[in-house]
Amino acid sequence: MPCTTILAGKKATADGSTLISRNEDCGFTFNQKHFVIVKPEDQPTDYTSVTSKVQIKLPDNPMRYSAVPGIASQQKKMGIWGEAGINDANTAMSATETITTNSRVLGIDPLVKKGIGEEDIVTIVLPYIHSAREGVQLLGQYLEKYGTYESNGVAFSDKDEVWYMETIGGHHWAAQRIPDDSYVVAPNWFSITNFDFDSEDTMASADLQSMIDDNHLNTDPTGKYNLRHIFGSHKDSDFRYNVPREWYIQRLFNPSDVEEPDNPDLPFMKKPERLLTVEDVKYALSSRYQRTPYDPYDEKGTAAQRNAFRPVGFQRNAEVHILQVRSDVPAKEAGICWLSFGPNAFNAVAPFYTNVLDTPAEYKNTQTHFDIQNIYWVNQLLATIADGHPRRYQQTLENMVQNVMAAGRRVLRETDPAAAKLDGAELQKALQDANAKTAQAAYKFAMKCLGEMVENGALKLNLNYGNE
Repeated sequence: MPCTTILAGKKATADGSTLISRNEDCGFTFNQKHFVIVKPEDQPTDYTSVTSKVQIKLPDNPMRYSAVPGIASQQKKMGIWGEAGINDANTAMSATETITTNSRVLGIDPLVKKGIGEEDIVTIVLPYIHSAREGVQLLGQYLEKYGTYESNGVAFSDKDEVWYMETIGGHHWAAQRIPDDSYVVAPNWFSITNFDFDSEDTMASADLQSMIDDNHLNTDPTGKYNLRHIFGSHKDSDFRYNVPREWYIQRLFNPSDVEEPDNPDLPFMKKPERLLTVEDVKYALSSRYQRTPYDPYDEKGTAAQRNAFRPVGFQRNAEVHILQVRSDVPAKEAGICWLSFGPNAFNAVAPFYTNVLDTPAEYKNTQTHFDIQNIYWVNQLLATIADGHPRRYQQTLENMVQNVMAAGRRVLRETDPAAAKLDGAELQKALQDANAKTAQAAYKFAMKCLGEMVENGALKLNLNYGNE
């Protein structure tokens, strides 16, 4: 599943919050998603994976958490695929970023057919962790015990720390804390570079260093451990599919740096030239190489250039989440899930409090087939219309994005001070009411955008007469 991840430490953001975000992409046209709250009584204790059939006895003290799973009909076929959420301890998790590896690693530690994978990871980890570090440690234990059938990157955060973890072969893993003043872009390949096994800001499976040394995996003549070189792939397809996405987003956040889109040694972590906002992250996760010859909607480049690289925002985006843990408000209202469904070039993210018992109908009741009441399907319709005439509808779409985010921010500003004085059921009702306002505004502006697109495009249909 070809996703893109962006992480940012608390001193790299304008408001001091930590951010972990990811496009969840899929390998088929529609991957119907919905936004839910999983209560402790609904959390399984005897978990069985649909994909691998692995069985796991889970702890008996889960916390409530938000998630973005597939709808019920998909869960029967594919499993839960919880993908992203924030729990009662304001610990956030995004899983997973599918990554690439190489034959040297797989020859030593093969993937495990009946192990865990993306389908399972949020469900078996997020309800039980109280910090980002705990998340790395618990998932590491599961990987070592059960193994995995795929290579993945996983992000964790709390109000202070952001961690990125990558699986290695069937049972190994490495994780690195992102410096507070830095960000990370991870685009479907092994991303961690220079790794210090003796640092407090790294964690790894116990025998990872000896596995590297004993099997002569390190290709660095200086002896440094560049995990991207050691464990990652170096395929021709990486230079079309993966590297350019990292290049372009780093170019957005560090415009003065001059790099080439086929540089396989782009840094894992960078300090942005200006502090990042949720708007910056959403733009990057919706991007398609704007203002370069590689934009598929621009005539600046040749036909070959316009189709040279895989965009970040594209047709197979299923949802985008930006998980924000704030430090300038009380903990009971600190967790925010900025969320949207469908192709990201044509949608807008809205902010939702996660300390709630239920989610808005527009984002929860996604149907298997087209339903104009579901924001998922409205966004798919916007994309279907706009793709054929991107310039015609650009301003309309940009207005929708701005209006939805502005409306959501207004709801947060109005709700935060009042909610700070509440607790228990009163607090959760206030936060749920705020989420309902945000969802209604997002739906209203999406429908307004749709109406303007119809009105604008109706008289420009090719099938007309006497009005050429």
